[in-house]
Amino acid sequence: MGSDSKTVCVTGASGFIGSWARHEAPRTWLYFRATVRDPKGVKHLLDLPKANSHLTLWKADLSEEGSFDAAINGCFGVFHVATPMDFESKDPEMYFVSKTLAEQAAWKFAKENNLDFISIIPTLVIGPYLMPSMPPSLITGLSPITAEGRYICSSHAATIVELANMLREKYPEYNIPTKFKDADENLGNVNFSSKKLQDLGFQFKYSLEDMFVGAVETCRAKGLIPAPINPSGPASTDQVVNGCTPISIETTVNGKS
Repeated sequence: MGSDSKTVCVTGASGFIGSWARHEAPRTWLYFRATVRDPKGVKHLLDLPKANSHLTLWKADLSEEGSFDAAINGCFGVFHVATPMDFESKDPEMYFVSKTLAEQAAWKFAKENNLDFISIIPTLVIGPYLMPSMPPSLITGLSPITAEGRYICSSHAATIVELANMLREKYPEYNIPTKFKDADENLGNVNFSSKKLQDLGFQFKYSLEDMFVGAVETCRAKGLIPAPINPSGPASTDQVVNGCTPISIETTVNGKS
């Protein structure tokens, strides 16, 4: 079956980034085949503009070999944003390892089958979780004129200590801890270059504070953060995590706009 130059497949279309990839359809010439594990839980996709004309839903599961074949067959491109995730897992590295292995496998498959492949790598997606548009870095990276390759998207570098200090100053009512095991003020940053993405014309828009404050304020507005914790002594990391305070990060983090 020949490919349709106007049809693409989006895996994991019910997720945050997948949903916004589909949301951009009315602004482009694209028609979307959206794969989801549960077609009954995607009302937000069906309510998007032009869903009747630009969207078809396909049931698929990464744990089932071949379940994506029908949805992908005939498309000229695939936005692969789905990844297997066990929310009951205690392994903090599970999600990152899953994404890394998926990218490695995709590069191998693309080279073996002579396919054009573009990988967009946001170091962290943070900010208000209800947004008016898809993250612009993805729009830039998914443009038909974008050259093949890997595109890192990292606007800022910050350690857990720096983030904790910033949030504690901004939200003193939560008494956010600033002391962490094996991490002190001398902890160095890990910097990633986004030059390749910026050379395409992409520009970062938000400050580190904008992104984290936006996330916190969204949670507050939706009632996801409880009343401030006022312990008699300094808060511990466990108190903050169990109390659902705004942010808990266990490693060096690089922010993304």
